[in-house]
Amino acid sequence: MALEVTDANFDELVANSDKPVMLDFWAVWCGPCRMIAPIVEEMSTEYEGKAVIGKVDVDSNPGVAQKYGIRNIPTVLFVKGGEVVDKQVGAVPKQALTAKLDALL
Repeated sequence: MALEVTDANFDELVANSDKPVMLDFWAVWCGPCRMIAPIVEEMSTEYEGKAVIGKVDVDSNPGVAQKYGIRNIPTVLFVKGGEVVDKQVGAVPKQALTAKLDALL
């Protein structure tokens, strides 16, 4: 299951991670977010031990969303070494997300 990333645990789970991180910025009311949610969950199982897969609810955690200038959701950020190295905005096929994450492994 994807980790629930919050304003409070962001540094611990993302900024200080020694593995690549894929962060899905979403909200309950967002239709396209619900479309990619099963993909994010699948990837959290497939990449267990190799990468950190997390979800950030933008309504509950405005600090992280604001820090990265998230204006549209879903937005998926790819973080390595505490830095954003890639980004995907909008609902996309699983292949698009796995290709970006595989490039960081």
